[in-house]
Amino acid sequence: MIGKEPIGRRQILGWATSLGAATLGAGTAALFAQQRQRKPNVVLILADDLGFGDLSAWGGRDLRTPNIDALAASGVRFDRFYANSPVCSPTRAALLTGCYPDTVGVPGVIRTAPANSWGYLSANAQLLPVRLRDAGYHSALVGKWHLGLEAPNLPNQRGFHHFHGFLGDMMDDYYTHRRHDRNYMRLNDREIDPQGHATDLFTDWAIEYLDSRIGQPEPFFLYLAYNAPHAPIQPPQDWLERVNQRERGISGKRAKLVALIEHMDAGVGRVMAALKAGGQLENTLVIFISDKGGRLEPVASCGPLRGGKGQMYEGGIRVPMCAVWTGRIAPRSRSERVAMTADLFATVCEAAGTKAEGIDGESILADMMGKGQPPMQRDLVWVRREGGPMYAGREFYAFRRGDWKLLQNAAFQQYELYHLANDPEEKHDLSKSEPKLYSELIAGLMLHVQRAGRTPWQRPL
Repeated sequence: MIGKEPIGRRQILGWATSLGAATLGAGTAALFAQQRQRKPNVVLILADDLGFGDLSAWGGRDLRTPNIDALAASGVRFDRFYANSPVCSPTRAALLTGCYPDTVGVPGVIRTAPANSWGYLSANAQLLPVRLRDAGYHSALVGKWHLGLEAPNLPNQRGFHHFHGFLGDMMDDYYTHRRHDRNYMRLNDREIDPQGHATDLFTDWAIEYLDSRIGQPEPFFLYLAYNAPHAPIQPPQDWLERVNQRERGISGKRAKLVALIEHMDAGVGRVMAALKAGGQLENTLVIFISDKGGRLEPVASCGPLRGGKGQMYEGGIRVPMCAVWTGRIAPRSRSERVAMTADLFATVCEAAGTKAEGIDGESILADMMGKGQPPMQRDLVWVRREGGPMYAGREFYAFRRGDWKLLQNAAFQQYELYHLANDPEEKHDLSKSEPKLYSELIAGLMLHVQRAGRTPWQRPL
């Protein structure tokens, strides 16, 4: 079975080959005409801490990720896609609201300890499942929530019909699923204590949800948010043994991370196989992204990019992204559009035939489908608020205008300035040689800081 044994490329591409075959059959035009009259299902798969270079299709040489590679080959790959923050909660807030995270109360990580928690999701923010519910969708979150631990900021209270997953920031163990000795696993509002590796559980629960939607009249939105490959780097032992046998000379830390990523990739394959088996694949938009760059300490790879998780350099915020939609998105296509996680809100809404108003994100659906679009004339902002001696509870930012990028990589550091087209590895700080431009970007950033400052980020008293 897929995901239970070592997976070869021929096995994995079973679901992907069906996409290519579907475009060649005699009845394809009629099939797609019928599909276009129905709203598409949407499956959005989010990895946690997956670096830009930690997929084989993105240049990783010591790991094998045939399922995610097949997604990229079966659809469109965005080469300049960004997470909205180099840490977890803000990116997830941007994904589900279409807004910059500090404008909806989540500038930093929401944690279990109040003294080290740096966000509270605004009651005024309308989440994607609410917008889709109004368009007739049934919505589910399987996996990691990380936008609140208690009412009113729980998944079912913020628009999801179905929640099967983990409320917290991270698990201290992939098998016991505890955080600071507390159990945050839930089935809707009920505490549960399942057995098994979290990646397998989330995959199983996603498949259960997909199976439950077979034959249902409403289209569905499934948000599948894996914990992997977030720390602790804890792959199943058999997956680790395969990596060690295959990659001679690999370090112990790197082998564990590779095995954890490959194990998640197998889960993606199982989900895609379930979509195919249930007859849902041909009318489903599937999007795969990471929530931020890879954590460098366990030897993650962010490819040629500087920095990693937690940092405002490209390695911390530029992430792999691809999308598949049979008959709408051409296989093996690429896009150079500069886009962000917040754009997926408007993109999914457009695909679902509903409007996304009053948000910061812009739809990239036309780019996904290969329709030439003029460059977006907009400034982009990244934010992180954090505690500890490097940050002391303060926010720090990156700001992009065209190819110019202004960044502060910690709360007390001077801002740096880079021209990404000429210096993609961010080696040459131009803040001193371009004082006029530096001042203009600082002024643009301050406008955003003033706007975001209107939204509180602390729990109401």
